[in-house]
Amino acid sequence: MEGFLGERRKIIQPGSLKDPKLEDLKTRLTDWINTTLKPEHIVVQSLEEDLFDGLVLHHLLVRLAGMKLDVEEIALTAMAQKRKLGVILEAINRVLGLSKEDSQKWSVNLIHNRDLLSTLHLLVAIVKHFQPEMALPSNVCLEVIILESLCDLKIDKEFIMLTHCKTQKTHSKIDPIDELLKLEPQKVNTVKQAILHFVNKNMARMGLQVSDIDTQFSDGVILLLLIGQLEDYFVHLSEFYLTPSTNEEMVHNVTLALDLLSDRELQLYNVAPEAIDIVSQDLTATLTVLYALFKKYKYR
Repeated sequence: MEGFLGERRKIIQPGSLKDPKLEDLKTRLTDWINTTLKPEHIVVQSLEEDLFDGLVLHHLLVRLAGMKLDVEEIALTAMAQKRKLGVILEAINRVLGLSKEDSQKWSVNLIHNRDLLSTLHLLVAIVKHFQPEMALPSNVCLEVIILESLCDLKIDKEFIMLTHCKTQKTHSKIDPIDELLKLEPQKVNTVKQAILHFVNKNMARMGLQVSDIDTQFSDGVILLLLIGQLEDYFVHLSEFYLTPSTNEEMVHNVTLALDLLSDRELQLYNVAPEAIDIVSQDLTATLTVLYALFKKYKYR
């Protein structure tokens, strides 16, 4: 969770990673680096793993721009590697004469963290500047999920252009929860923890705490109490079952909660979940409701 606070992460969708055009681009860039650095007996096998410490990038800068920087040849510690990368990327940005927007596509932290998207952006920019005649696969666009900070959680989807594309970068109207659940379990858990933090902050006044998003909303009780806290009103105890013991009572509670949200025109994206889905502990349905509440009341 600490590493996510205040960050904006772009995560390549698994389907895009399998795109033949992306594989072709990676192969051509790898072959180009190895051909360029062949006199120095440097061989790159993985763009992410072999460029993160700055050694290969520095040798490319020397060969292509004749710039030998005052940096150590081999940096062993993470701190030394980042310091070296900072000097190298500053020099590359200066040589390429990039706009501020273009140079923000990569950074010391992103390259050092072996971020494939940033590494590809950087290499494509270097090739276009120093070897514009080199044939790169056209129309390479990657679909990415964007996750932003714990305090202002945002999930979005974007199509990123790596090489010339006939259509410009576009944003797509999607159900963010469906897209979120396609990611790795660790990233899904990061967002679940952010929503859990929001829930518990608002339930603290009632002395209640939620520890399991997957199960604790299935009877509708905490969901109704949470809505009451967020809307500053009291749901009368005669209107719902405080200790539901049957499936029908749970469905009644959740249906009431969804009706209350519907009355307030809360955005539930493409398809509003059914009460039975939440009672059945369907994670997509539960997160859809909680994320909609988060989006509306996050600044309370």
